[in-house]
Amino acid sequence: MLAVISEQLAGAAAALRERREPFVTATVVRVTRPTSVSAGASALIRADGTLDGFIGGVCAQHSVRLYALKAIASGEPLLLRIVPDPDQEHPASAPIDAGQELSREDGAVTVRNPCISGGAVEVFLEPSLPAPRLLAVGDSPIVPALAQIGPVAGFDVVTSAGRRDPLVPAAADFGVVVAAHGRDELEILRAGVLLELPYVALVASRRRGRTVLDELRQGGIARELADRVETPAGLEIGAQTPGAIAVSILARAIQVRSAARAAAATAAGQDAPHTALDPICGMEVVVMAGTPQAQRDGETFYFCCDGCQRTFMAAQVA
Repeated sequence: MLAVISEQLAGAAAALRERREPFVTATVVRVTRPTSVSAGASALIRADGTLDGFIGGVCAQHSVRLYALKAIASGEPLLLRIVPDPDQEHPASAPIDAGQELSREDGAVTVRNPCISGGAVEVFLEPSLPAPRLLAVGDSPIVPALAQIGPVAGFDVVTSAGRRDPLVPAAADFGVVVAAHGRDELEILRAGVLLELPYVALVASRRRGRTVLDELRQGGIARELADRVETPAGLEIGAQTPGAIAVSILARAIQVRSAARAAAATAAGQDAPHTALDPICGMEVVVMAGTPQAQRDGETFYFCCDGCQRTFMAAQVA
């Protein structure tokens, strides 16, 4: 049965990668009895919080789902330790300050879970994020050099020879590099800056680069957008050969990508999952489609399971 489930998860993971959708592979690496799961169990958590596979009971799933979504946002793997609440004497109807982290160290977090009874689970969360797509356009030898080196640098490089083999940038793309010797440049550069892609670059001399930027402005592109085109492309490292120029371009792309990640990490909760505390057990749950909920006095409450929801509703009737 486990082999069948593993094959199903492998197929689901392959499909997600094909669609360039982020997900997390959660693997149980250690358990302390009693638990409902064994070491080696695994699951996939998608960006919408959907969980495929078995990683433990509903209570453990909430902690795994929450930190899996955080791993997608950060792009960093994490060892999650889920331990029972040290105080098992509190009444079930008295909310506790649960779901909070007991400890955090490099690459590992320990959280208490008020719902699990007695056992503990350690789960390794490994995010799988699509490589940033970088379009390389033109018939210069620099383009195949980018395609060869780019994947090693962490980019999904898609190439085009230009008008004979057109590429259309998408809003989800990381950037576009044009190395076309003056042919078919303006259209692709215009598309890149209008989409405000993080990295738009033109391989050209400084003099010709200024001429191309002037043509963009004369074609109706606002100055602040036209100025987003970096030309000459790449870091100044004295590169002369196509391979060396490709390295300089990818080095600059890595700089831009790192800055974008840092900005996203400091944005106040921009990528944080929407969570709520279960008013019955104090569990921190991810608010998503299917999360049990109830309304009282115009306020919505969310629960870790149907049992807590029923307890809440019964208390309102009483």
